[in-house]
Amino acid sequence: KMAEFLNLTQLKTSLKETILFDYYTAGFWWAKEMNFSLIQISGFMGLLNFALENLSSKRMTLGDNVKELERAVTGIRETESEEGGDLNLFSLDQGKAIVDFLFSSLFQYYKTYEYLFHVRREEPVLSNE
Repeated sequence: KMAEFLNLTQLKTSLKETILFDYYTAGFWWAKEMNFSLIQISGFMGLLNFALENLSSKRMTLGDNVKELERAVTGIRETESEEGGDLNLFSLDQGKAIVDFLFSSLFQYYKTYEYLFHVRREEPVLSNE
């Protein structure tokens, strides 16, 4: 269902789609384990997407992305994006846990994700045809 929702149609042949699927699935199950409500899970998944979009589409540096995430989590972000934080959505402890999760999942491997999105790779040869 997650792959269908994310419109990932080439999971078996696309390394990029497989990595994105793993990223979002890990985040979803982490939020479930944190006993987040449905609204909180939705907000958290939005933050995951926000941070990944900053990297992939906007090509933000790690430092800039962390600053944007801080603004989003605290609800004082001043960007043109429609996604924003809600001060009442997460408790302080939950907010800290979310930041820890993002640092251990996305930000720790930022260079790897940059490579995934911005370095052109040769297509593998899958057959003689």
